[in-house]
Amino acid sequence: MADAMARPSRQAAYRLGCDVGGTFTDFVLLDMATGRYDVHKVLTSQDDPSLAIAEGAAEIDRRRPGAAAATEYVIHGTTLVINAILKRQGAATAIITTRGFSDILAFRREHRYDIYDLDADYPVPLIAKAHRREVKERVNADGAIVTPLDEAELETLLAELVEQGIESIAVCFLHAYANPTHEQRVAAIAADKFPNLLVSLSSRVLPEIREYERTSTTAINAYVRPLLGPYIDRLESRLAECGYARQVYMMLSGGGVIAPKTATEFPVRMVESGPVGGALAAAHLGKLAGIEDLIIFDIGGTTAKTTVLHEGRLGITTTYEVDRVHRFKRGSGIPIAVPSVDLIEIGTGGGSIAAINELGLLQVGPQSAESEPGPVCYRLGGDQPTVTDANLLLGYLDSEFFLGGTMALDAPGAEACIAAQIGEVLGLSSVEAAFAIHDVANENMAASIRMFMAEKGLGPSQTALAAFGGGGPLHADEIARKLGVRRMLIPRAAGVFAALGFLVAPVAYQVSRSYVTELDTVSMKELECILVELDQQAADQVRDVVGDAPLTYQREIDVCYSGQGSTVRIEANGLASIDELKRRFAEDYARLYGQSYDDLPVQMVTIRVTVSSAQELPDIGLPFVEEGDLPVPRWRPAFAPGSRQFSDYAVYEMGQLVGGAEIEGPVIVEDSSSTLIAHQGSRVFVDPRGWLEVEIEDAAR
Repeated sequence: MADAMARPSRQAAYRLGCDVGGTFTDFVLLDMATGRYDVHKVLTSQDDPSLAIAEGAAEIDRRRPGAAAATEYVIHGTTLVINAILKRQGAATAIITTRGFSDILAFRREHRYDIYDLDADYPVPLIAKAHRREVKERVNADGAIVTPLDEAELETLLAELVEQGIESIAVCFLHAYANPTHEQRVAAIAADKFPNLLVSLSSRVLPEIREYERTSTTAINAYVRPLLGPYIDRLESRLAECGYARQVYMMLSGGGVIAPKTATEFPVRMVESGPVGGALAAAHLGKLAGIEDLIIFDIGGTTAKTTVLHEGRLGITTTYEVDRVHRFKRGSGIPIAVPSVDLIEIGTGGGSIAAINELGLLQVGPQSAESEPGPVCYRLGGDQPTVTDANLLLGYLDSEFFLGGTMALDAPGAEACIAAQIGEVLGLSSVEAAFAIHDVANENMAASIRMFMAEKGLGPSQTALAAFGGGGPLHADEIARKLGVRRMLIPRAAGVFAALGFLVAPVAYQVSRSYVTELDTVSMKELECILVELDQQAADQVRDVVGDAPLTYQREIDVCYSGQGSTVRIEANGLASIDELKRRFAEDYARLYGQSYDDLPVQMVTIRVTVSSAQELPDIGLPFVEEGDLPVPRWRPAFAPGSRQFSDYAVYEMGQLVGGAEIEGPVIVEDSSSTLIAHQGSRVFVDPRGWLEVEIEDAAR
């Protein structure tokens, strides 16, 4: 392929990463010759995010003339998919199942996430009951056809759905992972009779065992699929008008970059495409800093995201949820079973709204002012106090230097709003109310990190913390103290760090297939045939992007003892025999659970292959100058949490710092996209390679 990402042409000097968030859209333009990058932020256009992307891309080209024409490709991560799910703004969608199984989305697993709550709520299914339809057909678990597909009934059903305005259908037949023939016939008939109807087959979206998860994932894919194709078309058209004539590549939740045609067929793989960029960039930063255990913490305008780098590796999961009714209760959301970086989203960000709840207590989030109308201090019509308003009132933000001075903030307006809606109700001064908002937000985030770490069997105090996003460096010092963390990494351009992560991501794609059988009944030749077929499926998707560039294959097999519901994922690279697979399983099982069992039959459940191609990139960074003296700081009064009063903080601009310098807190370090607050008892070290390290002497408050 001529436009292969891994082999940049000499004429293409730049690569552009673009991350659409709930409040801001972030850009990083990477110079392929030097490894230096420019950053930019604009407010997200909620109705059509491509408008803000085009605006920001055009501004970058104005600031660096010729950049658009010399940009090889654009990598894009978007909240379009997750927002459509959360706001129920997807397409008119139906689901067709095997007769007797149309209520899978409503029945779920018939499992209560809280056994003591008899009135537990669950998310409303994305597909209305009237559009959950059945057809006569049946396949056994071994793939044998018991009842042929009634094609006449199917044609009548499809005609009814189209007449009702259905744009997209999910087809989820029982045991289609074992034999997809009937689902494939549905797609063929729909293409022949109703060519405008989009069809998502569970045997293509998720050919795996577990009926509810497969149905839920396919339903989500069908629900958002009609949105993504037109969106990418609009985006590419608007970027072309700005001079960016190359194809736009998409970021997947699992940490890989892929061609848009794959993303438009499987948009469910993009649910977490935005947050994963920051995780990849932070993992890259941890590698440069020689840190293998890292809490990765990203605060944006709408939410905060957390994941963990453990022993130098990011966790990848195929069991996560969106749209939870209770954010801390597993099982209260909608499951998605495609690969994703294992992270959690916390409903707290700069735009999170502070209010008094029905118990008379202060609550921060999960509702957000987003970019429209935004916090009160933005002067865009917001009339409810937010975390950003509180941070401005506390002196942590400079009203004249926000976004590098391109956006002036309204401090008096923020103070009046906080005083009226929070302070007067709780009997607090405006400053006390602002700090209460700030501290509750910090506690929300620290509590979520503690729980996430506990689920992984890790202790926060044994790790470092990498903080980025527009609000990450501002809140990180206090959150680290609450967690007992003593070391932090703060990158330059922290406010657009996720967009930088898109540029270090490999081109990668994972495919899977359930093949449930006892290992004693399968031959190595049979297993190798399946692995080779999956190798080719995944490689075809990656080749669409990288052409003939070298590929890396990662093979894994989910294995368990027969009768168990949970599996252990076993690495299958270099596997020589079935006996070796059994041995690897026994070793991993004993490591996880303390012992293994020689007298129990072992069962293979799902086979997975990930194919990737690493990008050829220069050393990426914005290193600090190593010679010279620190500039004379400005001084600004800011609220000190330890003393509960305003103190003088030394203020530096990030780009003017000198490599190797050490600065004692309290100190504020500002750049155009974020602000670092390091309180009394913290020491900031300026690493010449392009980031700040913060050591906290007293990591308990």
